[in-house]
Amino acid sequence: MDQIKAGQLIRRLRSEKKLTQKQLADVLNVSDKAVSKWERGQGFPDVSLLRELSDVLGINAEKLLDGQLNQSNTQGGNMKRIKFYVCPECGNIITATGDADVSCCGRKLTAMVPQEPDDAHKLNFEDIDDEYYITFSHEMTKSHYLNFVAWVGFDRVLLVHLYPEQGGELRMPKLRGGRFYYGCSEHGLFFTVNR
Repeated sequence: MDQIKAGQLIRRLRSEKKLTQKQLADVLNVSDKAVSKWERGQGFPDVSLLRELSDVLGINAEKLLDGQLNQSNTQGGNMKRIKFYVCPECGNIITATGDADVSCCGRKLTAMVPQEPDDAHKLNFEDIDDEYYITFSHEMTKSHYLNFVAWVGFDRVLLVHLYPEQGGELRMPKLRGGRFYYGCSEHGLFFTVNR
């Protein structure tokens, strides 16, 4: 941990939030002198303040301790590189179009790796009017089920969240030029060819 870098980051984020040292100190129930000390690299907030400080500044506590934000300039915003994350605790589905540090329910999540479907994980598509009628024979029990189906185009994502004990069908608008991704609670992420 580099106190000087961390202090510079605290100052930068405080300024972005348009907070004075006194305002930040009041939120954290510390003195403005303590905030000044942190920002000059002459001390660091007590560990008991890290969660609240990171919430106020809108930063991950790890990055606060590290003293720097790492931006992904090479992959940011490219839908072809979309990544899916599913929280094993609450089932939250998160997407990112570049490198991201993703966490949910206190767990750091890793991106799912897309794979070609086997026979047990195939989706069947039927064109009905301007929609895809999608069916699948995958089991939908509480312990093993498809948790989402998403269509990813060059500029948008359409995601349908699926639930255990739901039927093996769904409808989605017919959109051209994209790829379907879908997640299995046990076997990970699958994809279809462009439709």
